[in-house]
Amino acid sequence: MISSERIKALKDFCKARSLHFKDYELLDLAFHHCSYSNENKAEKYFNNERLEFLGDSVLGLAAADFLYRDMSSNHAEGDLAKIKSTVVSEKTLAPIALEFGIDKLLVLGHGEELSGGRKKPAILADCMEAVIGAYYLDSGFAACEKYILSFLEPEIRKVQKFGGKDFKTLLQELYQKKAKNFPIYELVSKSGPDHDQVFKICVRLGNVSYGPASGKSKKEAEQKAAEMAYNELIGAQ
Repeated sequence: MISSERIKALKDFCKARSLHFKDYELLDLAFHHCSYSNENKAEKYFNNERLEFLGDSVLGLAAADFLYRDMSSNHAEGDLAKIKSTVVSEKTLAPIALEFGIDKLLVLGHGEELSGGRKKPAILADCMEAVIGAYYLDSGFAACEKYILSFLEPEIRKVQKFGGKDFKTLLQELYQKKAKNFPIYELVSKSGPDHDQVFKICVRLGNVSYGPASGKSKKEAEQKAAEMAYNELIGAQ
């Protein structure tokens, strides 16, 4: 039985993402990591692994369908496959999961909790897929595809535009052409408890500083600071 507090948290998550779940028990299951069921023998199979398995396929289909329709026949299968593999990867999904607040809804075993499981990219990406699997079962492919493309299309556009390079790489290449030097990333502040820290980082290009940008990890904050600097430099050209 799900508590009223948990139901409210799940409803808030759905509202923020424009999801319309009918079965909140199914959605709740999507957030249960196997470390929880491993430590609770009475709920041995109560975890999101099966939903993750299903969601992975639904995610792949939505991405492949969009790319097939979006990109002209001048693009070979290999071009589509390269973009698809990038946007459905752990590297892409984990930061989106943090942005969506999935880390706060995860149900983990005690050991996984202590080891920082809420911030582990693999667990976050797997949960994203499990939510997709749950939404597919609950509301069908059309609704699920709409949800997927709400966060996947911007990632696809980035890869199409920048060739899959991240903003730190793009900024470094652009700045080296201008100044023959490297961007310098500086930690402005770090706040919050160990399990929910927020990092603020600036990037300095010579005497000019951009940011600060915030993130749940140094890497995320650096990427956001690099994006800010890159966009300003491109806009000034």
